[in-house]
Amino acid sequence: MLTHLNIHAKAFQVNQTVARRLAKRKRRIYRRLGLARHRVDKGWPDLPRGKVCYEVSDRVRAVGHGGLGAVLRLVAQLHLAQRIDDNVHVLKVHRPYHESDHVLNLVYNVFCGGRTLEDIELRRNDEAHLDALGVQAIPDPTTAGDFCRRFGEADIDALQNAINTVRTDVWRSQGPTFTRERARIDVDGSLVPTTGECKEGMALSYNGIWGYHPLLVSFSNTREPLFLVNRSGNVGSHTGAAAYLDRAIDLVRDAGFSEVLLRGDTDFSQTKYLDGWNAQGVKFVFGYDAMPNMKKKAAGLSDDFSELTRRAKRAFIEVDQQRAKPIRHKEAWVRAKGYKNIVLKSEDMAEFAYRPTACAETYRMVVLRKNLSIERGETALLQDVRYFFFITNDWDFATKQVVYESNDRCNQENLIEQLKNGVRALHAPSNTLLSNWAYMVITSLAWSIKAWMALSLPVSPRWRAKHEAQRRTWLHMEFRTFLGAVINVPAQILDSGRRRIWRLLAWRPQLPVLFRLLDAL
Repeated sequence: MLTHLNIHAKAFQVNQTVARRLAKRKRRIYRRLGLARHRVDKGWPDLPRGKVCYEVSDRVRAVGHGGLGAVLRLVAQLHLAQRIDDNVHVLKVHRPYHESDHVLNLVYNVFCGGRTLEDIELRRNDEAHLDALGVQAIPDPTTAGDFCRRFGEADIDALQNAINTVRTDVWRSQGPTFTRERARIDVDGSLVPTTGECKEGMALSYNGIWGYHPLLVSFSNTREPLFLVNRSGNVGSHTGAAAYLDRAIDLVRDAGFSEVLLRGDTDFSQTKYLDGWNAQGVKFVFGYDAMPNMKKKAAGLSDDFSELTRRAKRAFIEVDQQRAKPIRHKEAWVRAKGYKNIVLKSEDMAEFAYRPTACAETYRMVVLRKNLSIERGETALLQDVRYFFFITNDWDFATKQVVYESNDRCNQENLIEQLKNGVRALHAPSNTLLSNWAYMVITSLAWSIKAWMALSLPVSPRWRAKHEAQRRTWLHMEFRTFLGAVINVPAQILDSGRRRIWRLLAWRPQLPVLFRLLDAL
């Protein structure tokens, strides 16, 4: 079964032979690419045009995703399958698959490049893939879909708790330096459209799109999804968010983080909860609606505004030699066509104390004033001023830091994009709200495992800067890029005695990093 994977550690141990072979392959490809730069034109295209002959191997078994072995090792090391089986009970009889078998089957399908449930059938009919896992068979796509439909809300909650138990173990293993940082928890909603006619729980969103509206609570430090909540398409972004933010606070504090910062846009400035978070010592930075009374108050601060210089702009100013600016073709086209164009001239910031109606405490309101010019062609039609508000209880932040924290929250949009189109977790392949919710939680586990692989990379004191840079590279790498760089490596599957050996057949620049991970596991 998938829960009893046993891959011998010696097959992955980084030794001098492995290091020598990796270095040899690296030199060989570098030499080949170096010689390619000095070739001359032969008078005909360089790519092959001759016959291609195929044969079917009778004895050699190989897979195209040799890096999956590292995923199996990490799953075994973290006892993820055991945690799932101990917490999730949706099957009355195991014939023969357990809950962890079904969950990991969906996760491994994602790591093998699967985009839909139907792609599991490709893995199921791949003898080498089954041999690599050490199983007789894996659940078929229909069985996988039926497994998702067995979940109730309590079962999904138990699955997320099981995953988060493993997650906190990974965080604790990072040492005190990791937990001394401020834990930043982001929250946002995202629409998952569907063209299906029979999907229970879907509804029309505010912009007329049929589908679901899942809520995502994520850990910004490592870009991990902490909680995913599927909801009907017509609910507001903030619906149910406060309860899951409270659970996220408990989660990061249980892992050892003492400082917590909540971040969200204007939909999540739920003022009736602010006093409670403030009393717990939790900091927050939320966007706040630009209501008429707020605009009037901001307009009265005209003498208190100071200019905001963005970090990117400041970095360019500090460069000694200014590079030639690239031509802004889009703006030039808009001007040439005489379309209305909104041009940002400058940004100013100020702040004042403010107590929302639903709060007993007074908080800090930061105002960002954008000075805009409305133009048509080369003619300036009028000047416009727009205000953006941010409420926070952190009085130690500089004013610009509050703005930066709110802007940095937008990085969660990149995580949502990866869950949608990289992992393809934010999709609705099943026919009910709960089954699609279960599918989202299960497949998003692939992204979490990628983050855990990065956090499990050992850091040597001698090579600290290099090793930490490799960690950051893996953490911020897009999922499809990660598959190409680390997972999609051809590998021969060998059974030798009681060992199952994954013999990698190609070289990738990230392989030395992968072998460092395997050595640590």
